Amino acid sequence: MNSKLRIIPLGGLGEIGKNMTVIEYEDEIIIIDAGIMFPENDMLGIDLIIPDYNYLMDKLDRVTAVLITHGHEDHVGALPHLMNDIQAPIYATALTAGLIEVKLRQAKLWQDVQLNIIEAGDLFTIGSFTIEPFHMTHSIPDCVGYGITTPVGLLVYTGDYKFDHTPADGKASDFAKLAEFSSRGVLCLMADSTNADQPGWTPSETVIEEAFDQLFREAPGRIIIATFASLTSRIQQAADMSQKYGRRLAITGRSMRENTKMARQLGYLNIPEEMLVDINQAPNIPANQITIMATGSQGEPSAVMGRLARGRHRQLSIQEGDTVVFSAHAIPGNEEVIHRTINQLFQRGANVLYERIAKVHVSGHASQEEMKLLINLIRPKFLVPIHGELRHLRQHAQLARQLGIPEENVVAIENGTPLELTSDSLTVCPRMPGGYIFVDGAGVGDIGWSVVRDREKLARNGFFIAVVTVLGGEILGTPDIVSRGIIDMNESESLIAGAEETIARVVMLHKNSTKPLAPNIEESLSRYLYAETGKRPVVRAIVK
Repeated sequence: MNSKLRIIPLGGLGEIGKNMTVIEYEDEIIIIDAGIMFPENDMLGIDLIIPDYNYLMDKLDRVTAVLITHGHEDHVGALPHLMNDIQAPIYATALTAGLIEVKLRQAKLWQDVQLNIIEAGDLFTIGSFTIEPFHMTHSIPDCVGYGITTPVGLLVYTGDYKFDHTPADGKASDFAKLAEFSSRGVLCLMADSTNADQPGWTPSETVIEEAFDQLFREAPGRIIIATFASLTSRIQQAADMSQKYGRRLAITGRSMRENTKMARQLGYLNIPEEMLVDINQAPNIPANQITIMATGSQGEPSAVMGRLARGRHRQLSIQEGDTVVFSAHAIPGNEEVIHRTINQLFQRGANVLYERIAKVHVSGHASQEEMKLLINLIRPKFLVPIHGELRHLRQHAQLARQLGIPEENVVAIENGTPLELTSDSLTVCPRMPGGYIFVDGAGVGDIGWSVVRDREKLARNGFFIAVVTVLGGEILGTPDIVSRGIIDMNESESLIAGAEETIARVVMLHKNSTKPLAPNIEESLSRYLYAETGKRPVVRAIVK
């Protein structure tokens, strides 16, 4: 047996999202988080991306636990897929467990999964690992990091965090526990890097309360707030201001409704029943007496804000006097679609507030000074930056070196790069093959980059299909040609005629050949269409 501790990041390192880390010692494996990532603009038709956990597929019986830091999608969204394959129990705080329950019920996995509720300050053992969850402040309540005592030393995993002394839920990060870890000696710190390129301190959530107070005081009509479905603290802030200024609150978007219901049941949301109104009744309430919380802060076309922007929501439509608030940070890669959505909302008469022009959102992640404070509190022997693009990981590593951690003890690695730890050494192993697992409709992992590239080519250049009937080396009739995205079939008679002549010439040239005819037709058509249009559509020939 290998007596070294192995750490294998499967998601979240080198990117924003789909956080997932494997901790392995001999024949025991624990997993920390299992999140999703939203597709980038060039991933046409892809709904979600989940971590590639093929590394685990021949080790499923060795997985003893799944530890969850908090309830955001980039940390729990892949659980319905992962729990289809493994039988290990999940450990999560009460609110996080409630949000996970919603997901597992929707996936019809609830009866098959053991979900253990833990609290910050607990101590429990899983095989060779002693687990100590500790409270960290983030943009959602009940967020924890984990101290994991392993046979080779103490590992501290922060999860997402910032040091907010006035958080929305009133619970600051557990500085005492961090200092206590330091007194024991921390072998390795794995810490959030998302804002490693941001100087100073991340503002407190109280900044939003001040901005919301002004917004609710001055807004002449409806207030529509878009945020993440799991951002319960933002929902509570909107509810508090609605109550203060005599507004009722409607929740729209299935995931946000379900999460709000669960958070209220667990006592994490304090919203009087009489304040809530069904979204179907919202149009009947005076505009200055209603607040609407909605999904779609990332401009997703199928979410509420995307449908409102295009005028395709069944119950609601944007009207003059509406104030729309995007209370979320743009996930890298989503900026273009968010800006398009904002512009469409302006066109429909709304006043739109977003992060660049109003303090309607603050990050939930530590900036540089908080990262320095954490490192000085922990004083780890080794540092592994996590959660961020490569530029964030490298910047975090640089901060650690500035604070005196030896260069050789700080490693900025990407997904699929195993680390091996002993009590006095850290080794970076060769990167394993792996990549993205695309969720495309009902399919999970059914398509890869080749299909995505085909979609991109189709979107850019269209397709051209020719069906040709050949008998005795002669074409019967005329070819049937179907084209989309390259020409207007009704206005391109000369182009179609040229294509037919090209096909006829190829058939004649290969009249006595025994080789398949279709590839030669496709090659000649491709050259012809490029010469005539300057485009390279997907060309297919079917020879009957």
